[in-house]
Amino acid sequence: MTDRLTEEVLQELLEAPSIDSFIAEHEFPSCTLAEYLQQLLEQKHLERARVVRMADLNETFGYQIFTGARNPSRNKVLQIAFAMALTLKETNRALSASGASTLNCKNRRDAIIIFCLDHGCSLQKVNEELFRLGEETVC
Repeated sequence: MTDRLTEEVLQELLEAPSIDSFIAEHEFPSCTLAEYLQQLLEQKHLERARVVRMADLNETFGYQIFTGARNPSRNKVLQIAFAMALTLKETNRALSASGASTLNCKNRRDAIIIFCLDHGCSLQKVNEELFRLGEETVC
């Protein structure tokens, strides 16, 4: 299912006689955070070492996140998201894959983070905005 266009799969879903028949005919592979980050590195032509540096992570800890040896906190995933310039959708998928809660615009801190993601802010900039507005910084 991953090789097919989203629009094609959506059309199949909408034309399916029932959700049960659609689910029975398709695979929904779950992906670990490490696998998802690797996909993103490849798609965005990024180097892991550079992302780890830009995310302000300890080199060893960052390597362990990317290999799946360590499960990062929500804030560490957000640091990686800003370092990789992820979209809100990509960030929420990474958060979900790590077992953390996704960003929610009803939460004041999350709303600031969402705004900064959407505006392509750096990790430093989001931290400045969070601090300025009296919220806990990402790192």
